[in-house]
Amino acid sequence: MKKCGDFFTHYENEDLNPTLYHVNVCPHCGFSATEDFSPYFAPKSLDYIKEKVCSQWNMQNYGEKRGIEQTINSHKLAIYRASLKKEKHITIAGLLLRLAWLYRIKEQMEKEHRFLAYARQEYIESYSTDDFRGTQMGTVRILYIIGELSKRIGDEKQAALYFSKIIQKHAQSGDQKIVEMASERWCEIREQQKTAM
Repeated sequence: MKKCGDFFTHYENEDLNPTLYHVNVCPHCGFSATEDFSPYFAPKSLDYIKEKVCSQWNMQNYGEKRGIEQTINSHKLAIYRASLKKEKHITIAGLLLRLAWLYRIKEQMEKEHRFLAYARQEYIESYSTDDFRGTQMGTVRILYIIGELSKRIGDEKQAALYFSKIIQKHAQSGDQKIVEMASERWCEIREQQKTAM
C-alpha cells in the first residue's frame, strides 16, 4: 500500500481497494449515493432524479465484486445524481477526485487530469462557500488538496498560492502533517522555477 500527495492509495491487490465500493447503487432504480450525501432533497430534485435516472434505468447489479469499469460507471452515476440533487461542492469534489484516481489506475492520464481539474474547481467552490464546514475536511486540508490538484494539472502558480496560504496562515494549526506536506510541495515548486530560469 502506497499513498500519493492527493491521498490516493495504491493497493498491490486492487480487489482490496475500498474506492471500488465507495458508491452504493440500487439495482432496481439506479439511485446512487455515498455516505457523504445529505439526507435533504432540494425542492423538485427527487422528481428530477426519478425522471432523469430512475425512469431510464435498466436493472444492473452493483452489489457484487466490482471491476474498474463498473466502479467508474457507479461514480459517474453518483456525480450526475449529486448534481441533480444539488449536493454540496465538497461531496461532488470527493467523487470527482475518486473518479480521477480510477483513471489513474487504468493509466488514462488525459481523463485523470480532466477529472482532477473538475475536482479542483469543486474544492475551490467548497472553500469559497464554506460548505466543507462540518465535514472531515478542515481548512488546511482543503487548501492543501486545491494546491496539490493544481500542481498535478500543471497550474504551478495556483499550487504555490494555496500552499503558501497554508504556510503563512495555518503553520500553527493542529494538522502539522498537512502543513509539512504543503511546505515540501511549495519548496519543490520554487526549486523547479529556479531551474527553469
